Amino acid sequence: MSQIGELGSGAGKGGGGGGSIREAGGSFGKMEAAREEEFFHKQQKEQLKKLKTKTEAKAPETDKK
Repeated sequence: MSQIGELGSGAGKGGGGGGSIREAGGSFGKMEAAREEEFFHKQQKEQLKKLKTKTEAKAPETDKK
């Protein structure tokens, strides 16, 4: 994952035409960017956990002799 610039220093991706905290930058923008990063990190971690349990359930058991 690569980022250009500093967290919270620019406008967010997507959204409507209104202004946002991230567009303003400063400490609130950095804090909001950090919260977004944390949210998506947790979401990705949960998805990987579900995928792992799903694939382990499908894996055939090997004979241990």
